[in-house]
Amino acid sequence: MSKYKKLVLPLILVLAVAVVAVFGKTLSTKSAAVKDNRTEVVFWHEMGGPAEKSLMKIVDGFNKSQTKYRVVPKYQGSYDAAIQKILQTHGTGTSPAVFQAFDISAAQMMHSKFTVPVQDFIDKDGFDASKISPVARSFYSNDGKQQAMPFNTSQPVLYYNASLLEKYGITPPPVSPSYSDITRVAKQLYERSHHQVKGMTVQIYGWLLEQAMANAGVGLTNNNDGHTGIPTKATINNGASKEFFEWIRENQKAGDFMNYGSGAMAGTNQTTGFLNGKIGIYIQSSASISQLNKKNKNKLGITYFPHPDGKKANGVAIGGAALWISNDKSKAVQNGAFEFIKYSLKPEVQAQWQKDTGYLALNKDSQQTSILKGLYKQHPESKVPSQQLQEAVPNHFNSGILMEGMQKTRQIEQFAMESIYNGGDITNALKDADKKIDDNLTTTNRANGYH
Repeated sequence: MSKYKKLVLPLILVLAVAVVAVFGKTLSTKSAAVKDNRTEVVFWHEMGGPAEKSLMKIVDGFNKSQTKYRVVPKYQGSYDAAIQKILQTHGTGTSPAVFQAFDISAAQMMHSKFTVPVQDFIDKDGFDASKISPVARSFYSNDGKQQAMPFNTSQPVLYYNASLLEKYGITPPPVSPSYSDITRVAKQLYERSHHQVKGMTVQIYGWLLEQAMANAGVGLTNNNDGHTGIPTKATINNGASKEFFEWIRENQKAGDFMNYGSGAMAGTNQTTGFLNGKIGIYIQSSASISQLNKKNKNKLGITYFPHPDGKKANGVAIGGAALWISNDKSKAVQNGAFEFIKYSLKPEVQAQWQKDTGYLALNKDSQQTSILKGLYKQHPESKVPSQQLQEAVPNHFNSGILMEGMQKTRQIEQFAMESIYNGGDITNALKDADKKIDDNLTTTNRANGYH
C-alpha cells in the first residue's frame, strides 16, 4: 500500500464516522418528534451570552410543560441581521414560526404583512392581556390590534453612586427627578470631591434623546410618532429637545459633565467609569442592573428618567424587542407559537427572566412572586424601573416611534448630539437633523409606495 493510501484511508474512515454521527443525531431527533406527535415551532432569537442561557430556560420550561408543541430555538445574531433574514426567508421552508424583532423595526414588520396580529389569538383564546404592561403593549399595537407581544423589555433609568453621595453628604435625588434635581447632585459631587469625581454623563445616543422628548410629552415626528399615520416630517427641533440640551450644556459649563462620546465603547467606558467611582451619575437601560449589581463595590441608587423642570413626567417608552408570529405557517404551528408566547408571559417566568437578565417583568402579577420579592429584598433599588413602567399611562409619545428607517434616524440624531456636545448651536443642529430625517423619510416613503 502506498504512503498516499495509508494517509487517505484513515481520513475517509474518520469522516465517515463523523457523518454517521451527525446524521444519526439528526434522524433520531426527527424520529422522536414524529413519535410523540409534537408540532415543531421554530423560534428565531437574538439573545446571546447569559441572556441566551436564561432564554433557554424559558424554552425548556415550555417544552416540558406540555406535549403538543416543541419550540426549537435558533440564534440569528444581531437584531439588524435577523430582520433581514426574516424578510428574505418569508414564505420558504426555512422561515421561523415565531421570531424576536427589536423595537425600531416595529413599523417595518407591521407594514411587511408577513405576520399575524397576536390580537387574533388573544381574542380566540380569551387571554387576559390586561395583565401585561400597557405601555409595553402599546408600543406594538396599531389600528386597535396587538400586532406583537413585548418580550425582552427595558426602559432608560438614571443610575447614581449612592456610596459617593453618602461620603460627601449629598442628598440623593427624588425617585422621579427633574433636570435641576440631577444638576444639584452632579455639581455638589464635583465640587465636594475637589473635582476628583465628575458629576454626570449622558451618552451620545439617539434613543436617549427620543426618551427625553417622550418624557416631556412631545414626538419625534408628525402623525403622533406614526401612531395615527405614516410619518412624513420630523419635529426634533422643539422646546423639549432644546431644554434637554440646555440642561446638558449647563453641566458642561459647570465642569461636572463627562462626555464619553458615542457607540459601544462609550457605553462600556461610562459603565467602567461609574463602577470605578470616576463618574457619579449616568443614564442607561434598566437591563444594566444585573451587571451593575454583580460588579459594583458601591451602593447603587436608581431613579426614573429625569423630566423637565415644572412639568410632570409623561413617561418613557420601552426598548428591547417583541415576539411576532409569522403568517406563512400552518394554523397548528401558529397556535403553538402563541402558546409559547403565553407561557413566556406567566408571572413566575417573567419574574425569573427579570432576576436573571435585568429585563423588566411585564406581567403585573410577577411583582407578587417570591422570586421578585427576594430580589427586591436583596437589592431594593431594583424595584424602581418596574415602578417607572407601571406608573406610566400610555399615550402616543411614550409608546414608541412607528417609523421605517429608524436606524438612519438614529445616526442623524447622533450627529446632531455630537455637534451640540462639542459646542455647536443647539437650534441649528436640531434644524439640520429635521431636514436630514425629512429627506430620509421622503426617500423611504416613496420606495415603500406611501403617499
